[in-house]
Amino acid sequence: MSLAGFTIKDFDTMAVPGLEPRMEALITNVRPKLESIGSEITPFLSALTGDEMFAHVAKHARRTINPPNDTWVAWSSSKRGYKALPHFQVGLFSTHLFIVYAVIYESSNKEVIGRYLEQHAGDIKSQVPEAFYWSMDHMTPGGRLNAEITEAELAEMGTKLQKVKKSELLCGLSLPRGSAQAENGEQLEELIRSTFETLLPLYRVSF
Repeated sequence: MSLAGFTIKDFDTMAVPGLEPRMEALITNVRPKLESIGSEITPFLSALTGDEMFAHVAKHARRTINPPNDTWVAWSSSKRGYKALPHFQVGLFSTHLFIVYAVIYESSNKEVIGRYLEQHAGDIKSQVPEAFYWSMDHMTPGGRLNAEITEAELAEMGTKLQKVKKSELLCGLSLPRGSAQAENGEQLEELIRSTFETLLPLYRVSF
């Protein structure tokens, strides 16, 4: 079964005014596609990582006022959740789709990956494609391309991961709304698989 890509309508969902209208549009238009991606990619990620992986589609259940700016499916080695572990994500803001590896502030593994990044920034920078981006805040869209970041700046990100409680690390690929790869389900599935293969070394050194 081929995946369904994300249309302009799906991206527009993330800009619908108001919590209830946005959630209704999200549940109708976007969540089924994320659930499908979760089911399709889970066996691939389990084989890739050697860990049994579980898909977690964002529910945004705790929101009472502000609508979510983005939504996603995340994979981790825990059936209970993903936030406390290094994980993979596919999701979208109104402006773009993202395919990333992430360690967010709840994870105790931040120090492990932070130490490795600090000590091996040059190796990591050379292994990551120039078109991939780095970010230290999963709530903010965008980041800095690997082509534009310096080895010293990567090492500093590693230092922050170890010392700053709320620090985070994301690395991966961003596709603008309307791009052919985001809209074409077959191309998107291939891209998700290849991106996660590229990000696997970061996942492996996170434990």
